[in-house]
Amino acid sequence: MSQTPLSAPASWQPVGPSAGQIKKRPEREASPAKPELRPTLVGQSAVMKKLFAVIERIAPSDASVLLTGATGTGKELVAQAIHDKSPRRDAAFVDVNCSAIPETLIEAELFGHQRGTFTGAHESRCGLFEQAHGGTLFLDEVDALNLSAQAKLLRVLQERTVRRVGARVNVAIDVRIISASNCDLAQAVAAGRFRPDLYYRLRVLPLHLPELCSRMGDVKLLVDHFLCLKAERYGQAPKRFTAEAMRALTEYPWPGNVRELENAVEYALAIGAGEELGIEDLPLELSHFQTQTHADDLKQLLHAYMSDSIPLAEIEKRYILSVLQQFGGNQVRTAAALGIDRSKLYRRLKEYGVMAVKFLQEEQEGLQLRTWDIKESTSV
Repeated sequence: MSQTPLSAPASWQPVGPSAGQIKKRPEREASPAKPELRPTLVGQSAVMKKLFAVIERIAPSDASVLLTGATGTGKELVAQAIHDKSPRRDAAFVDVNCSAIPETLIEAELFGHQRGTFTGAHESRCGLFEQAHGGTLFLDEVDALNLSAQAKLLRVLQERTVRRVGARVNVAIDVRIISASNCDLAQAVAAGRFRPDLYYRLRVLPLHLPELCSRMGDVKLLVDHFLCLKAERYGQAPKRFTAEAMRALTEYPWPGNVRELENAVEYALAIGAGEELGIEDLPLELSHFQTQTHADDLKQLLHAYMSDSIPLAEIEKRYILSVLQQFGGNQVRTAAALGIDRSKLYRRLKEYGVMAVKFLQEEQEGLQLRTWDIKESTSV
């Protein structure tokens, strides 16, 4: 999921008029309902700024685009963004997952069919190419097409006409093709599973999407976006993650990319009962990863101490700060876990140059110290 001088907002909405283009409605008309938020490209990292800039450049063209990248990197969102920024924005955007359609029906779905052509064809139907006329057709997992469908797709791209299954006449179509694959199509061509002439027709404008592990600085932005998106969708007040849970979210490698992150947020919202979502509300793989990471860190510290690389005081400092991070900056829970008095913990933090902003709140059990933000003057 190189730097570019162009900048992009955290949440990049590729559609919709600018503030200066929005016309005021007549007073007699009822005010419109608040539009539902929809998934959109989010990011401020260098790779995402470059992606936004490339989308701006290639959108006005009618050339075919081939999107590649791992599963969950947002290929459909990019395809939608290209369409929304193109002159075809007012026409249809038709998407199809080629792997979800049986091989026996893929040609009828793409090109349409005449009545009586096969069992169940009780009426003539236009295909997805005709539905997308004037707009954009997005072929997701295009590598799933069989060789017969690939040959017919190539013919459509060359002649700009489509013939329904069982028909005798061609229908002219005006469609921009955006295709996507999470596998290496060049290898599929070498293996004979994908036509080389179709491959070069589809990849006029190749665009590779970055994985989330290469843009980890965008994780918090994505989490906030998904929290707002889900709250809007379900009509609920937005929730937030504790510092401990957010640390787990930002440190996890996300092999399933943005889709896995969205699912983790959805899981936490379904499991969590309070206004704040803790690490106990996250999927098990995140908490297990966090525990393993802390264990590995402590092993490295002990090994460094035994080899006289660092003093014992540094071991104590790092251990205390590690426990403090695990409890989201809560001094009461940290002191209890360390088995020391809270005043002693406070003195230690002061020695380490850790500044805390404390929040107090009355609760049923008495006056308790709530979560606080940590700002360190020295690196740990």
